[in-house]
Amino acid sequence: MERYLKNIYSVIADGRYKDTWESLSQYRVPEWYADAKFGIFIHWGVYSVPAFGSEWYSRNMYIRGSREYEHHIKTYGAHKDFGYKDFIPMFTAEKFNASEWVDLFKKAGAQYVIPVAEHHDGFQMYLSGLSDWNSVKMGPKRDILDELFKECAKAGLAAGASSHRVEHWFFMGHGREFESDIREPLKRGDFYWPAMREPDHQDLFSEPAPTEGYLNDWLCRCCEIVDKYRPKIIYFDWWIQHSAVKPYLKRFAAYYYNRAEEWGEKTVINYKHDAFMFGTAVPDVERGQFADAKPYVWQTDTAVAKNSWCYTEGNDYKTAVQIVRDLVDIVSKNGRMLLNIGPKADGTIPDADRDILLEIGNWLKVNGEAIYGARLWRVSAEGPTKIEEGQFADGNAKAYTSEDIRFTVKGSCIYAICLNMRGKDSVCIKSLADADASRKPCFHGVIKSAEVLGYDKTPGRTRDENGLTIKTRVIDTDMPVVFKIITD
Repeated sequence: MERYLKNIYSVIADGRYKDTWESLSQYRVPEWYADAKFGIFIHWGVYSVPAFGSEWYSRNMYIRGSREYEHHIKTYGAHKDFGYKDFIPMFTAEKFNASEWVDLFKKAGAQYVIPVAEHHDGFQMYLSGLSDWNSVKMGPKRDILDELFKECAKAGLAAGASSHRVEHWFFMGHGREFESDIREPLKRGDFYWPAMREPDHQDLFSEPAPTEGYLNDWLCRCCEIVDKYRPKIIYFDWWIQHSAVKPYLKRFAAYYYNRAEEWGEKTVINYKHDAFMFGTAVPDVERGQFADAKPYVWQTDTAVAKNSWCYTEGNDYKTAVQIVRDLVDIVSKNGRMLLNIGPKADGTIPDADRDILLEIGNWLKVNGEAIYGARLWRVSAEGPTKIEEGQFADGNAKAYTSEDIRFTVKGSCIYAICLNMRGKDSVCIKSLADADASRKPCFHGVIKSAEVLGYDKTPGRTRDENGLTIKTRVIDTDMPVVFKIITD
């Protein structure tokens, strides 16, 4: 680790980016990411073996009185005899086929893929020189990250990696509170290390704060992923905003951006809350979205299941319709969606996850021109349905109406996307009203023609002071309907 740290500091010293917010503010979001609107997130790891509760099983199983604690004793026995580490030999991934996975992601219409490289549980899904607790030396005995990256490259998909390592500081700490397999001595490199007491409030200054030794280990693990796999995106989970982590975040960003420049690559860091200074990376909203359009590029990460990011028996799934409607709303506001799936421990993707992805892909196959590479129009949305802004707000499907329309623009085309036209044969687009100059309408341009993507027949249209009305046959789909307005 000491040698690695020396190299990290050398790259920062010699590169354009230094570990200060002032220097990192030189960063610009790459064009390829601004064009990308839909990605696949993958939560798959040792937690997929118990498949109970959620991907937080490794924490919750050590909390006395929790559902996971009771389930664990009933199913596997006492914690001192069978701990979380004992799931690793059961994580064999015998049916994992990276080529088949990536083929599905391609059919789903994804443009980038971000597997979790290391979750809170501390098990690395790649070959590491910093710990033996990884998927090459244990469990599957395969470099999962490497296999996925190679298949993504073949398919023309950008590949990224997600690190949730920083939360491992406290994630297994409850196991110290009773007789379990988490016991002293713990040293760096151990699976459970450091298993510190979980803060009562996980805020910016919560104690016990991560130590220099732990954060140096975190930094080296993150930079190791960069060097071994050259990811186009690095995604971080929430706890990196802790005050103790800030200096190490800046070092990581400087190292990553400098290395990317060496390789001739344009890369992205995703972060939550205000972990990074605004403008130095790309903000992410977990399971939520913004009420209004933003002038900056942003992302939402969400999942096909409402209750868990990993596969669990009895997952509560969203519908593909709900996801596509949210995707359209997000894209119209300058965002992109990172949609998570949870494979089973054996490496198969559950039928429900697969069916949702294919349904999304079928819609994008027809309507993708309104999404991929699209940009903000002067108005992003019209209609009565209000979007609840913020994280953890996407559990319930929104009651969109035929008046709820979202806009994107590309080239000479304005795309008006009606979020719910079930049973309707016309739509009135108020933002394209024909009004005199004194009324300050949104659009003064010439409309040459209009069409409905996926429908052969040219629709009728009229334009007056109320809006552009497009008449078509009765729509028999719950999916959003895209009206392509060609202008001059």
